[in-house]
Amino acid sequence: MPATKPPAVHTTETGSSAAGAPTPEAGQEAKNQRYWFHILRQDTPAARNLHAAKLVNKAWQQGDRVGIVCDSLEHAQELDDLLWNFSPDAFIPHSVISEANTPCKDPVGILLHPPAAEDWDTVIILCNELPAHADQFKRLALIAQNDPVVLDQARAHFKQLRALGIEARVHDQR
Repeated sequence: MPATKPPAVHTTETGSSAAGAPTPEAGQEAKNQRYWFHILRQDTPAARNLHAAKLVNKAWQQGDRVGIVCDSLEHAQELDDLLWNFSPDAFIPHSVISEANTPCKDPVGILLHPPAAEDWDTVIILCNELPAHADQFKRLALIAQNDPVVLDQARAHFKQLRALGIEARVHDQR
């Protein structure tokens, strides 16, 4: 009589079955760990931009290519100025990219178009529309200042991610 494998038992420590294969739940949990909502105590766009700059610096220091998505050229220029000046110790090479078909040669891009998932390790959303393929990003951060309009948009993004099967982690600083 041939030997049979024992049934797979899920272990919470490793997120894999006793047979060693990752479980679907573990894969989804790992994916969920890469999606974050940052809700700030402050209510100003400047606070949101500063928080984004700090996240960009951290991700870039870890070797990530970072795309920051915003809605307007004016906002992109504000972020551009901030990334040049937010810390005397930091130098973050970046470019403002307004056209989707223009490649970004720098490790950080301030984008005025939906990012291609394969181009970026971390994507920071500061725009009104969540990209349709948001579930394909390696890492995604959404930042909302404590403003009713921005919080409503954040709730809509959260619901969109949930519809894509993603339970984003929330860092609520309020």
